[in-house]
Amino acid sequence: MAIKKSDLYASLWASCDQLRGGMDASQYKDYVLFMLFIKYISDKYGNSGDYASVEIPAGASFTDMIALKGKPDIGDQINKSIIAPLVNSNQDRLSKSDFPDFNDPNKLGEGSAMVERLTNLISIFEKPELDFSHNRAEHDDILGDAYEYLMRHFATESGKSKGQFYTPAEVSRVIAQVIGISSTNTKASTTAYDPTCGSGSLLLKVAAQANKEITLEGQEKDVTTAGLARMNMILHDFQQLISNLATL
Repeated sequence: MAIKKSDLYASLWASCDQLRGGMDASQYKDYVLFMLFIKYISDKYGNSGDYASVEIPAGASFTDMIALKGKPDIGDQINKSIIAPLVNSNQDRLSKSDFPDFNDPNKLGEGSAMVERLTNLISIFEKPELDFSHNRAEHDDILGDAYEYLMRHFATESGKSKGQFYTPAEVSRVIAQVIGISSTNTKASTTAYDPTCGSGSLLLKVAAQANKEITLEGQEKDVTTAGLARMNMILHDFQQLISNLATL
């Protein structure tokens, strides 16, 4: 049974509620979208013999994150036992700077406050309705929609222009059509370049118009946002942008 987007969106926003108080609204995304990423790849590839676009080392899945709930060093352990092994096993696709610090007391609180906040955050993604094992991002763009949903709401919360956060899907599709990208006349030698690619939404829409027969290149000033773009490309099995993504 496919995941209802309303359930996903409600869970994402509940996650943001858990993080309020210690950081600006625009920073919630770094934590919430990582949780979404680790939950998706764990559900999709953790117990499957299918081709995996990212390697999940033993002890670094979402299930292992659940085992950290309530522990006094939960933030430190997420950094060391989940994120570090994931980066080390996917060095050609991920880097440490792609992920937020789950042991930052300035953002997540100190002592029991951090433990409670991270435990509750993990519990939200444990909900049975958020089971990605039978859902594929390339067929139903749940992850892409989630990025866009959060970016739209972060823009409202922070009082910034939505354009600073994401390119609306409709605009991305129109741009692809205006520059002549299509599944019938585009070849892999064609290159699409976005100098301010953000989470990669526009590039993914362009790739979809070309049925992936295109080379993507991107550049992003913020290293964490560049990390989101890499994760987004992994989730959509579009590996080559990962090595073509530059940061200023």
